[in-house]
Amino acid sequence: MHDWNVVVSLHERQYGRARKRLEKLGQVHRTAYFNVLVMKVEDIGQLLETLQQEVEEDPRLLTILARVIPVTQAFPFQTVEEFETKAREASLTFVPDLVGKTFHICMHRRGFKGRVSSQDEEKFLDAVLLEALTKQEKPGQITFADPDAILAVETVDCQAGLSLWTREDRQRYAFLRLD
Repeated sequence: MHDWNVVVSLHERQYGRARKRLEKLGQVHRTAYFNVLVMKVEDIGQLLETLQQEVEEDPRLLTILARVIPVTQAFPFQTVEEFETKAREASLTFVPDLVGKTFHICMHRRGFKGRVSSQDEEKFLDAVLLEALTKQEKPGQITFADPDAILAVETVDCQAGLSLWTREDRQRYAFLRLD
């Protein structure tokens, strides 16, 4: 498995076009999953701004790229238990950004079929974050209707990554498409 910090989902029959566009921005690798690439970039902020500029200049780019999700916390795992332990630790780093906010978790799993349930893990991480916020007496609230933030959880085989996206991020970067 390649080291990555971005997961890219493509629209059908766009692999060649996508790879050509993305290789200018970082290392691009094929995965075992249909229409899914991973990337390693040096600067996530630069990737976001460059892609946004390219989308503004040529909105047809969104017909190639279905979703582009950079991650800021990444870790390998071999078991469901290891995933949950590491995902718990990683998600808790976002607590200061979630104080008094509405949020939810959105997980896209590739691999571990039948062993890791996206819905179960979303609920697990929701509970972890709500408990941590309550302990600080600064509660948050789960909502799916235009939340203040969405915690994205991406897995590709035995590698996971998490990142937090505000409402403003989601409005600015059309290619995020978190839900």
